This record gives sequence, structure tokens and C-alpha cells, in this order.
Amino acid sequence: MDQLAQPYPSREATFLAFEEHVNPGKARLYRELGVGLVMGARSGALFRDAFEGRSLYDCHCNGGVFNLGHRNPRLVAALVRALEHLDIGNHHLVSGWRARLASRLAATTGGLLPGVVFGVGGGEAVDLALKLARGLTGRQKVVSAKGGYHGHTGLAMAAGDPQFRDPFGPNLPGFVQVPWGDLEAMAREVDAETACVILEPIPATLGMPLPPPGYLKGVKEICRERGSLLILDEVQTGLGRTGTFWCYQQEGVEPDMLVAGKGLSGGLYPISATLVRGEALSFFETRPFIHVSTFGGAELGSALALEVLDIVEEEGFLDRVRELGKFFENSFEGLPFELRRRGMMMGFKFPREGDGILAAARLLAEGVFAVWAGNDTSVLQFLPPLVLTDAEAEEIASRVRRALGKGVKG
Repeated sequence: MDQLAQPYPSREATFLAFEEHVNPGKARLYRELGVGLVMGARSGALFRDAFEGRSLYDCHCNGGVFNLGHRNPRLVAALVRALEHLDIGNHHLVSGWRARLASRLAATTGGLLPGVVFGVGGGEAVDLALKLARGLTGRQKVVSAKGGYHGHTGLAMAAGDPQFRDPFGPNLPGFVQVPWGDLEAMAREVDAETACVILEPIPATLGMPLPPPGYLKGVKEICRERGSLLILDEVQTGLGRTGTFWCYQQEGVEPDMLVAGKGLSGGLYPISATLVRGEALSFFETRPFIHVSTFGGAELGSALALEVLDIVEEEGFLDRVRELGKFFENSFEGLPFELRRRGMMMGFKFPREGDGILAAARLLAEGVFAVWAGNDTSVLQFLPPLVLTDAEAEEIASRVRRALGKGVKG
């Protein structure tokens, strides 16, 4: 068993307890797929199987949670320092930690989005963005992309894929979806009743299709013409993943709101944020308690997030992300898949549905953990940490070539 203490003595006991008390379907599915992985000790780009001791490169990073690697030493040290003085704080009171983090996040947008509302996870932050758009415009309609993903909570779920909302009864009215990348379909759907459009700059669950040239800018123009707001969900694409601090900064578009999460505190404390324009923040002037979150922007999480921003904003960090992305692009040349890449956000597009699942299995056998795209199983999501050394990047590329050099059925 892994040197990191586990609550159960064996893999089988762990799966049985998980099946009985947490999620029976997930435990049984993984058994059927032959995936018995239980995460054990972890550090940097690697984590160990808790019961075999085998190390794997994490090239999924929980969708960007571990952008800076597992248990990044600087973040662990920041958490330890914070624990000497802080707990979550009290959301009823003014907090210097929340204010400091908000000012730093606002600065990453060059002042475009000066207001910040904190949450715990991405779904909560999306919920806030959508209800704020409705409150500001007095409209109810929300337009999103088919196959996108914005979370499993109320309004976020309503803006997402039907498979996650249909089993729970009638869908909320006012939510409409159009094909990703289709500007004409967007123009037909956004009308005088539309409060907002919400999009991921690169929809990961849809298979990481890159935005067609001018698409996001075109959507913004449609929103401006119709008096609607544009919300960009950068929970996965933000914080340097695509080679700039925010992905929208490569697209010549100015969103009205932006949602951040996952990697915001380096996987050590849950925190998310909705960045908004000044007029949106003014909505709270006469309604200061209309939205609260007990754990949103917790002072422990704020202290960690400030350290994350320090790291990502260091000179050369984003240059290194772009350099690593180009290294992987060159390393994968000639392999039997289409590489969809922006910075270090990558998708491997294979010819057939289900090939992404087979590719994940091939990589797992080579000690590389990656996950297929849920709404396009022909695509494998590939999200290594942004802090790889040259040696780690070369080793990962070598394993990918061994696993996938002959395709997934060869």
C-alpha cells in the first residue's frame, strides 16, 4: 500500500466502500473498464497508484485544477502560513483578503472587469453570472453552445448538455442552445429577449474545438447590437492554460463577465470567481446581501489564490507555457490524430467515436493519465501541468508516442 495512509487496506475494500456509500455507478463502470486506479501520494506532475505504487504523469490535471502541479511547494507553504492566522473568515464582514484578491484579479483584465464576486466552485460562479445578467437586463433568455459544459448546479446545468438535466424533470424555461462556432445560428437566436450568451472560449467537454477566427468577437458584436451580455466561462482556459492569462485576450473580444475557478487556488482549497464590469457590480449597491456564499472567497482560499497569481504573473511564466505547448506540437507531429492546441490546452482528435476512450486506456498502460471528452469521445483531453521541466515534457512525449504511434486499434 502507498506510504500515504489510506482509510481502507486494499483496492477492493476501497471500491466496495465507494460503491456502497458514494457512487455505485462510477465504481461499477470503472470495474468494467478495468480502471482500478486510486490516487495515492502526489507531487508535481506525478501521482502514485495508492496500492501498486506505480507513478503516473497527470495529463488531465482535473481540468486545470493542478495547472501548477500537485501540492506545489510554494502553495503548500502559503497555506501553512495562512493557517497560522486565518480560517474562512465571515462573509458578512468586510475582508482585506477578499478585497486584495479581487483587486489582483481585476488587474489581470487591465481594468476591463473591475468587480469580483467569489464562490466555491465553477457552477456556483456561473449561476451568479447568469442570474446577474438576468437582473441587469430584465430579460430571461440565455443562449449557450450545444455540447458545452458550465457545471451541475441550477442555472449552470440549464445552460449545459441535456444529458445532465433531462433526468431531473422539466427544464427551466428560457434556455436555448446553438451549434458551437456557428455565428449565423447565434445571430438568429439572440434577440430582444436575450439576457446573455455564455460560452467557453474552447469547450473542453465538446472536444476542445478552437474558436473559428473572429467567432467570439462576432458573438460579442451580436450581443452589443441586441443589448445582451457576453459571459465567457474560463474555468478551464484561464490562469495561463492557453498561453495568455485569459484566453479571451487572444481573441480581440471584451466580455461583460468572466468566470474563473479550478486552478485558482492550486488544488488546495476550493474557490471560484465571477469577474464583472463596473455597471454589473453596481447592481449590489442597493442590494448588498442579495447574493452571499458562506465559503465563497474564504480567506484561506484567497491567500492561496494570491500566491497562484504571483506564480502565473512571474516574468517568463507564460512564455514557458507557450514554449512547452510548441514542444508538444512538434513532438506529436506524424501521430495518427489531429492536434487541437492553444498553449497547453490540447485535444487529440481521432477518426472514430470512442477512440478517445481507447487512447486513454493506451496512455494509462504507459503511465500517463488523461481523460476523453465527454461530449465527443473521439477526442482525448490532454492537459499536462504548466510547470513541467524539460525532462518531464520529453518523458511524457515519449510515452505518448509509444502508446499512440500506431493509432488506438493497431
